[in-house]
Amino acid sequence: MDRHTQRMTLMAAALLVPLATAACGSEHAGQAGSGTVGPEPSVTGTDWRIQSITTHEGTDHPKSTAHLSLDAKTGKAGGRLGCNHFSATATVRDGHITLGSPTTTRMMCDASLMHTERTLLGVFNSTLRYRIEHRTLTLTCANGTIIQAVARK
Repeated sequence: MDRHTQRMTLMAAALLVPLATAACGSEHAGQAGSGTVGPEPSVTGTDWRIQSITTHEGTDHPKSTAHLSLDAKTGKAGGRLGCNHFSATATVRDGHITLGSPTTTRMMCDASLMHTERTLLGVFNSTLRYRIEHRTLTLTCANGTIIQAVARK
């Protein structure tokens, strides 16, 4: 290979390697037009707002402020189920989250909030599979319930 061809090959490699690394790594594009690239949020230490709950009855998009967060240091999950606040033990390992029995406040709310809450209470005392893609957390329960949540900013 002559010197010019070697130089062109090195320049092409220098340009393509960062692109290939970003495309194949665990990073994703930031908000449209932001020009930023950032890592996916961690399942722990992130406040996740519930966007949808899919059961055998269909998909519900809660009109509540249902959210959860997981703290790896304390081994706890906490948040809001729709109406009431909750806390529970939580172990995160190998793409799974094991939730213990929840402790909740005991307020009564609108029927739609209570329906969301009853559905979410059904995922405790079990192990859920999780995955994170594009700032969306998907939890899949053994009973077939799928919960999607978005990382709050």
